[in-house]
Amino acid sequence: MSLLRRFAFAVRAKLNALLNRTSDPAAELDYSYEQMRDELQDVTRGIADVTTQKKRLEIHRQRLRSNVEKHDTQARAALQESREDLARRALEKKQVNVSQISELSGQIDDLQETQDRLVGKRAELSSQIEQFRTKKETMKARYQAAEASARVSEAFTGAGDTMADVHRSIERATERTEQMEARAAALEELEASGDLESVLDEGDSIDQELDRLSSERAIENELATLRTEVESREATREAAE
Repeated sequence: MSLLRRFAFAVRAKLNALLNRTSDPAAELDYSYEQMRDELQDVTRGIADVTTQKKRLEIHRQRLRSNVEKHDTQARAALQESREDLARRALEKKQVNVSQISELSGQIDDLQETQDRLVGKRAELSSQIEQFRTKKETMKARYQAAEASARVSEAFTGAGDTMADVHRSIERATERTEQMEARAAALEELEASGDLESVLDEGDSIDQELDRLSSERAIENELATLRTEVESREATREAAE
């Protein structure tokens, strides 16, 4: 992992800690898994870079080998023409190329070793990532199961007070229902016996007595008035006779 990537990782980790004070193991496992995958990608890119450099050197070495063959041919042709000086110059260039080929071959071998080492590291890291992924999913499943179990336990524990309130509500509702049923039964009994109407008509005894007295007084007053009218009429008739 490069220094910049490590710094970014540290920054993201601190930001995550600031944004969420409560630890989330599942999220942390997923985050670690993604970081391992990033590491694997870095190794893959490294392998690609090494392989590219090795191929570039191999192409250059092949070109030098072609030059060696060309200079060798030139030296032979110069000797046939009795131009030893040209042959010497061609052989000198050939030796330079041979030396370069030897140096390139050493560099190519080093790059091959690096490539093989990175390929092995990638295979090992890939295996570790797969193992971690299996463990991660197992741990996430266990954590989520434990979390769900804890929620159920908390809900069940907290249901004690709630259930007590429910039982009290049921008791009150039952008591009120029994009272209403008893009242309804009593009214039905009174209605069946014919006493309900008299009970309803009785009203308040004091009001009834006052109403009766007021009615009798009104009748007496009206009788007195009628009696006075009749006596007055009789008196007038006797006087007229």
